[in-house]
Amino acid sequence: MTRPGEQYYPQGVRWDSPIPRSTLPDLLSTAAAEFGARTAIEFRDRPISFIQLKDMADVAASAFLRAGYGKGSSIALFLGNSPDHPVNFFGALKAGARVVHLSPLDGEIALTHKLKDSGARILVTSNLATLLPTALKFLEKGLLDKLIVCEDQTWGDVGNPQAAIPSNPAIVTFKDFIEDAQPPSAWPQIDIDAIALLQYTGGTTGLPKGAMLTHGNLTSAVSIYDVWSANQKAERNTIERVILVLPLFHIYALTVVLLRTLKNGDLISLHQRFDLDAVMRDIEVKRATAFPGVPTMWIAIASLPDLDKRDLSSLAFAGSGGAPLPVEVAKVFERKTRLALKSGWGMTETCSPGTGHPPEGPEKPGSIGLMLPSIEMDVVSLDDPKQVMPVGETGEIRVRGPNVTRGYWNREAETAEAFVGDRFLTGDIGYMDSDGYFYLVDRKKDMIISGGFNVYPQMIEQAIYTHPSVQEVIVIGIPDDYRGEASKAFVTLRAGAEPFTIEDLRAFLTGKLGKHELPVAVEFLKELPRTSVGKLSRHELRNQQRQNTQQPKLATGGRS
Repeated sequence: MTRPGEQYYPQGVRWDSPIPRSTLPDLLSTAAAEFGARTAIEFRDRPISFIQLKDMADVAASAFLRAGYGKGSSIALFLGNSPDHPVNFFGALKAGARVVHLSPLDGEIALTHKLKDSGARILVTSNLATLLPTALKFLEKGLLDKLIVCEDQTWGDVGNPQAAIPSNPAIVTFKDFIEDAQPPSAWPQIDIDAIALLQYTGGTTGLPKGAMLTHGNLTSAVSIYDVWSANQKAERNTIERVILVLPLFHIYALTVVLLRTLKNGDLISLHQRFDLDAVMRDIEVKRATAFPGVPTMWIAIASLPDLDKRDLSSLAFAGSGGAPLPVEVAKVFERKTRLALKSGWGMTETCSPGTGHPPEGPEKPGSIGLMLPSIEMDVVSLDDPKQVMPVGETGEIRVRGPNVTRGYWNREAETAEAFVGDRFLTGDIGYMDSDGYFYLVDRKKDMIISGGFNVYPQMIEQAIYTHPSVQEVIVIGIPDDYRGEASKAFVTLRAGAEPFTIEDLRAFLTGKLGKHELPVAVEFLKELPRTSVGKLSRHELRNQQRQNTQQPKLATGGRS
């Protein structure tokens, strides 16, 4: 049976191509055996080989087992982008434990919830001033039994502000934690279907939920990408240099970059954060060949005034994920660089993969591509998730595949609500065209109902991005006496651009959008709120606006 879009798959790739599964420790040990002394990670110009990375992870695993954190344990990682992450990630997994990712940019309430919910009583963090003080609060609250502190200067001191490590029996440096740790007589046997990672997500309407991702889910995700790009990999026949600036606690960075790059024997150029100059230097001087980013990164690069004169010739792959890529940004980037910027779709619950663009196939501006091998996707009614919608009709996207989560940790009711049989309801609204290409319209929870019509903020944002003065934009719904809800645009301007009126904006958008979609208000901000991975955040913007409306208004005139 041919699946929608399969006719455009790369040569030799079938929808039902075999998808190998394994455990994550096996993924690393196999890579170390195959690639040995080859550089796996370059950090602060320091190379770490595949065998060195495996040996460091084995030592960490031995120390976790010695401390009693093996099978059945949850080990929390509260780390930024440094080799400390993969060392402890693979170390925890080899000990048989499951990893809990904590975002360094989360607030204390969300982090406290994740620790309590996951049952993690041990946390690995860093002595960076941005991390350690928060981790110490968890210890003070009695949420932890042990706090392991990695020392940033281990990887070369670049002047990052650091916090003093207090003297406390519950606190130990990573160096002391692993001292004299010996491997066990036999490593724990790990089931492919065991939970490897509790990846928290979905905190926009309540407390975050822990997606249960198994070893099989995560290694299937890597294999899906490998099957999809096998021909390109074979044709290039080179060791890729992959820029990793995405935060390692995020599923996109974990699967697409860390796990996949290690499995394939390529080099990870690890950056602590997105720095435009550093990234461009990695491309132009160090000749990076691949850069997976998120839209805000591509917006920054596309906005470089001299981009058309920069040397991006080494880049063989430029990809965008994590959030919808504005069509206009992709057009500007491609016009200035002659390099195609493609965006796919995936989510935490799918371990990242969902759709992708084939190397050959019809040009579909705004599309997220075709469903990848072994992944089944369809579109169902917003009113009845069992009713499959016809081609071209909008509804909620469903997905199933070997990479899809089994559900949410300690959330039986929410797990049940998220599935129709074995198909996961993504919460994304979109449609599939007659060629099998999918398009996202918006998130279900972001939809605005205006005068009885469904209005999708993302579609309005795409249109506003074509305005020459607009740098970034978020559209949200606001109360409207006549329509119930209406759309409002929050805009940051390009350098040197002047603000414009709502009338100007509506005139510009007329013809691009329906009358019911035209925003009724526009507000200019110096900066738009972002999530922990740099994506523009409607949720946070709504919160800010809600707080602003609750603040007492200062009098501007009248009697005293």
